[in-house]
Order: sequence, then C-alpha cells, then structure tokens
Amino acid sequence: MSTLTKQNHMGRKISRIRELKDMKQEALAQAMGTNQQTVSILENSEDIDDEKLAEVAKALGVTVEAIKNFSDEGVINYFNTFGDNSFTNGAFNASHCNFNPLDKLIEAHEHHIKLYERLVQAEKDKVEYLEKLLKAK
Repeated sequence: MSTLTKQNHMGRKISRIRELKDMKQEALAQAMGTNQQTVSILENSEDIDDEKLAEVAKALGVTVEAIKNFSDEGVINYFNTFGDNSFTNGAFNASHCNFNPLDKLIEAHEHHIKLYERLVQAEKDKVEYLEKLLKAK
C-alpha cells in the first residue's frame, strides 16, 4: 500500500497540510483554542464533521475545499513541474523550444509571490486571532 495520503482520510490530509506549513500540532491546537491531544485525535480521524473541518481550515489558513481536495500526489506533481526534468519531457530539446523560458520564469515568480502573500495573510490572521485570545483573558 502506498504511503501517500489515503484519498478520503481527512485527518491525514490535515496533518500533511500542517506539516507543509511547518506547523507543529501545538501551534495548530493553540490557533484552534484546544490542546495538542485533541489535534492528534483529529489527525487520526478518517471522517471529520464540516463544522470542525471549517474550524481547522481557518486555523491552518486554508479553505475547507483545499483540505477536502488535498493529495500528496498533487503536491508531488506540482513540485515536479519545477524540476530539471522538463528538459527531457519534450518541453525543450536541443533543436526546438516550444515555450519562452523567460515567460515561464515570470509566471512561476508571479505564482510564488501570490503564494507568499497568502502565507503572509494566514500568519497575520493567526496573530490577530491569538491577540484576540490574549485580550479575552
């Protein structure tokens, strides 16, 4: 059996997204207003109700759809598009280039800027949420 994410195991999807965001269970627990043990139980759950999924998505800074549609295969395929293997897959050969490499570089750069902006906004939202928690105490 593959070690990649089982298609519908919501807990594993949450765990992988959390790991890709370089977030520990404790940080996710704090963002959700719960404890690490609860996050661990959640990440081991195959099914998670929509209300809890929305809470997790908000704490992770992603959408519920992003969690539901997440797959390791998709992430691997995404990152493989940045590898040097594009030179051997017909996109480029010594006699013919069927795209402008500069356009591809600019396109990738713009994508990375948007991704960075989303990550920065997620961090700002997290800080705002934590500040609200501190003020409430």
